[in-house]
Amino acid sequence: MTAKPVVAEGLVREFGELRAVDGIDLEVEAGEIFGFLGPNGAGKSTTVRMLVTLLRPTAGVARVAGFDVVKEPTAVRRSIGVALQDAAIDPLMTGTELLRLQAILHGLGGKVADQRCGELLERVGLTAAADRRVGTYSGGMRRRLDLALALIHRPVVLFLDEPTTGLDPTSRQAVWEEVRTLNDEGTTVFLTTQYLEEADQLAGRIAIIDGGRIVREGDPGTLKDQVGDPTLRVELSDAVMADTAARVLAGFGDERPARAGRLAIGLRGGAAHLAEVVRALDEQGVAVAHLELDSPSLDDVFADATGRRLEGAEADSA
Repeated sequence: MTAKPVVAEGLVREFGELRAVDGIDLEVEAGEIFGFLGPNGAGKSTTVRMLVTLLRPTAGVARVAGFDVVKEPTAVRRSIGVALQDAAIDPLMTGTELLRLQAILHGLGGKVADQRCGELLERVGLTAAADRRVGTYSGGMRRRLDLALALIHRPVVLFLDEPTTGLDPTSRQAVWEEVRTLNDEGTTVFLTTQYLEEADQLAGRIAIIDGGRIVREGDPGTLKDQVGDPTLRVELSDAVMADTAARVLAGFGDERPARAGRLAIGLRGGAAHLAEVVRALDEQGVAVAHLELDSPSLDDVFADATGRRLEGAEADSA
């Protein structure tokens, strides 16, 4: 088996005239959490579906756990665990029943299956709910059960597609802790997400995808350092003064993408020049409703690469 559990070369997927994935190259190292970050519609889930053999690539080559996803799909499926965002879980079955069924499908039986089911239910904190119908589970409980189902056969690579979408902060933290534990035990994790904090917290290395193409790749710290100056974001009390404010701010740094109702620049010299900015705005009669200076974030990395902010990044930060 190749030393790299996930390799993609020139991977393409077209739906009619739409090219959802446009020739991406990826390499995931053994034992790492690899974050695949991008907005909705960027091509994240399509890429994952090709890597887990649910979609056939239009062009390019991909190998997972050392096996070609087109020529050896059965071997790929035996080697991976998959928890998709839209996974269908029978609401009439209990957690134990679903895990036992999954064990049988992977060739586990008898005492081995029973032991593995018990271990996983305890691991994801569902022992007390093991005999309840899944239809009574909360969203967080379902996601944790989905994670247990993906782990039943001890996969070489675990694919998590938007694992915490729609979860409350407590449930999200619980999933994060479990992912960290799995990785500490040696499981390679391929994580797709649109949450900046999730990628920053979990991934040792990330790739940012936009419009079906990889626009940045590297470890989060290095990518943020490459952005350079901290980002100054200014919200005005009166939008009429936006042009005046923009002219003032242009003297302190290059414009950066900002959301509607805000202006942003990369503030040269950082916090030491913040007072000068405030004075300059005041001298021009610009009233500021809110002002913040932030160290470069993954949102800034995305903005630097694409010219716009990542959807939902502001809410994620909050």
